Amino acid sequence: MWRCSLSWSQADFCGLTHLVKLDLSKNKLQQLPADFGRLVNLQHLDLLNNRLVTLPVSFAQLKSLKWLDLKDNPLDPALAKVAGDCLDEKQCKQCANKVLQHMKAVQADQERERQRRLEVEREAEKKREAKQRAKEAQERELRKREKAEEKERRRKEYDALKAARREQEKKPRKETNQAPKPKAGPRPRKPPPRRPSRTWAVLKLLLLLLLCAAGGLLACRVPELRRQPLCAGVNAVYDSALRGLRGHHILQWVLRADSQQ
Repeated sequence: MWRCSLSWSQADFCGLTHLVKLDLSKNKLQQLPADFGRLVNLQHLDLLNNRLVTLPVSFAQLKSLKWLDLKDNPLDPALAKVAGDCLDEKQCKQCANKVLQHMKAVQADQERERQRRLEVEREAEKKREAKQRAKEAQERELRKREKAEEKERRRKEYDALKAARREQEKKPRKETNQAPKPKAGPRPRKPPPRRPSRTWAVLKLLLLLLLCAAGGLLACRVPELRRQPLCAGVNAVYDSALRGLRGHHILQWVLRADSQQ
């Protein structure tokens, strides 16, 4: 039988699976190791006068346990009720049996709770996956619809461009074919060629005469030639023409004749 004190680590004896009796009384233990159930050959266990409130779930694996003492521990009320007293051999054996059955029920409850949590987690995961799949499907559908709309929009733009090009190609031909023909009508008469104005001829003649007269006059104005008979006639004509021009008789006659035409 092993008698353990506080100086010895609680976890060390869990590997001593060959133990049959173990005395851990009066050690002020607050809890047992979680893997205490590895002591599958343990038959006698004394936990008198410690500070235990609960037992590890692995306690249910101590299938060989025949004797148990849990007196003087602040046990959980449910566990204390199951354990009862251990005042004699019979009570200690009953304590071992009842506690094992209780711990098996606790283990089963915890296993069911663990399974329930796992199931809840699996359902939540399935819902998340289904939601994600639905979201991805919706996004794919949205992308597909946007792609189809973009394709349709490009097709319409292409068709509109082709139609515009066809209209542009037909327009010159249509305008050429439907160009309005000039209406038949009387041709405009060409203006008759203008005849040279008599006034202009007279002016040209007068200009020529004036040039000739001016030349002769200039020659006859020379003092040496003024006394010559020809120059005397020229000077007389010049003086007479000058007087006529001053009276505007010739110009009035020419203008009157041109207006009558």
